[in-house]
Amino acid sequence: MYQNELKALKNAGRFRERKLFDNKLIDFASNDYLGLANDKKQFDKAYNLVKQYDTHAPKASMLVNGYHEVHEGFERTLATLNGFEKGMVVGSGFLANMALIESLVRKKDMLFIDEDYHASGMMATGLLGDRVVKFKHNDPADLEAKLKQHTIGRKIIAVEGIYSMSGKLCAKEIFELADRYEALLIVDEAHSSGVIGETLLGIFEHYSIKPQNNHIKMGTLGKAYGSYGAYILANTEIISFLENRGKPIIYSTAPSVFDTALALVNIVEVSDNSAKYYKKIKERQEVVKKIMNVELDALIFTLPVPDNNQTVKLQKALMFHGYLIGAIRQPTVTKPILRIIPRIGSSKKALKSLLNHF
Repeated sequence: MYQNELKALKNAGRFRERKLFDNKLIDFASNDYLGLANDKKQFDKAYNLVKQYDTHAPKASMLVNGYHEVHEGFERTLATLNGFEKGMVVGSGFLANMALIESLVRKKDMLFIDEDYHASGMMATGLLGDRVVKFKHNDPADLEAKLKQHTIGRKIIAVEGIYSMSGKLCAKEIFELADRYEALLIVDEAHSSGVIGETLLGIFEHYSIKPQNNHIKMGTLGKAYGSYGAYILANTEIISFLENRGKPIIYSTAPSVFDTALALVNIVEVSDNSAKYYKKIKERQEVVKKIMNVELDALIFTLPVPDNNQTVKLQKALMFHGYLIGAIRQPTVTKPILRIIPRIGSSKKALKSLLNHF
């Protein structure tokens, strides 16, 4: 049925498939930035937390009776840590972006979205028709020029705290523009929470920005926090609106209770030991700087590659030497790259060895 399409993908070097990689490979590919995904002590903490309750699965949507005490405790803890009024746990980052963009942009409103925003947000824009303006990647001047053209309805800006395929920080000027033009600002912190800021709370802390009424923070639990799911932090009014208008929230079964518990104990672990993790992150950034002469803002290091086939060949060659890195191709990126995550879960010695291959 789809033989021709699959053949075209193979010819273009864009064919993908799920794989079970050898667990002996040293992992520099995953988004498990802090190495929490294989921490058995944290797993046991989450297990013991869930065991305290009669119910260990959500059973229904959050607005029926799937909302669990673990969900509520997670939301309260995360909102307090980040300085927001209220939080909401969501099934995935994809669902969180779909819910935010589909529900918040009403008639006469306009969404201003970075052209490199995550695919989940871009997919959601397809529901908005002509209520979407894309601005040049991380370009405050282009954003302001486009904000000036819209004078009716709400303005909503969508950016990422750290862009996943470059590791670059969102420009601080975009936060300032959101305030100046009285726009809601959605910040996808999937790759910045748990990685930057003195206590690893993300881009708001990194820029010393206190969350305001127009700020919305969205993040995932499957990266630095070593679990699965996502969250939205905002003022009480916006969270209430999402409960009433966010279709992925209303019509999805509530998030996994165990995964939420695991994220909660991991977030507390990172908060209580942020200095330790911060030091380890800085050490790995220093290794990259010393060997590759590249200063990292976060824990994402990319190398451009001439073509897709070469990208896959280089990945396989490094696997032969015992390392797993990402071979990222279209449509995720415009031009292929090798993506290396100098994560805490893999040693500095292994990182040095990997980088010396280049």
